[in-house]
Amino acid sequence: MCDVEKSCLIVDDDDVLRNRLGVAIRARGYHVRTASNGEEALALVALSCPDMAVIDLKMPGMNGLELLTELHKQCAAIRVVVLTGWGSITNAIAAMRAGAVNYVTKPADATEILAAFETSPDPELKPDEADLQPPSLAEAEWNHIQRVLNDCSGNISQAAKLLDIPRRTLQRKLKKRTP
Repeated sequence: MCDVEKSCLIVDDDDVLRNRLGVAIRARGYHVRTASNGEEALALVALSCPDMAVIDLKMPGMNGLELLTELHKQCAAIRVVVLTGWGSITNAIAAMRAGAVNYVTKPADATEILAAFETSPDPELKPDEADLQPPSLAEAEWNHIQRVLNDCSGNISQAAKLLDIPRRTLQRKLKKRTP
C-alpha cells in the first residue's frame, strides 16, 4: 500500500466528512492531520509539510483555490487533490491550473481519493492551451446555473430569480443530465 512516513492533510469544512475520511486514510497507513478551514490548514503546514493534501473547493473564508496557492508557496513539493460537491469543467480547469494534481467530485471514498493521487498527470507536463477545449454552450449554461445555485445554497427559487427564469424552467434544466 503505502509507507508509514507518508502524510496527508485533509481540509474540509464538513466535520463528518473530514473525520471519516481521516479515519479511512489513516487506516491505509498514512499519518493524517485535519483542518476545518484554510487558515487552520496553513497553521498545520507551517509546523511540517505533508506529502499530500485533500482540500475542499468551497469553504467559508479562504476557498480551496486560494488555499492551494498558499500551500504551494509554503510546500512546493506538496501534491494536492481538490475535492468538491460542485463539480464543473470550469472548476476542474481552475484547480489544475492552480497546481492540483487531480480533481474529485463528492461523494468520493478514500480509495477514489487516493487513486486520484496515483492517476494524476506528470507534474512536469502542463496541459497545452490548444488541448483545452472551450465548453459548449450547453456546458457553459450548466456551469453557470450550478454556480448560481451554489451561491444561493441550493435554493431553487432564489437561483431562478437571479437567473431571471421561471422556477419550473430551472427545475427542468436541473433534471436533465450534465452536458
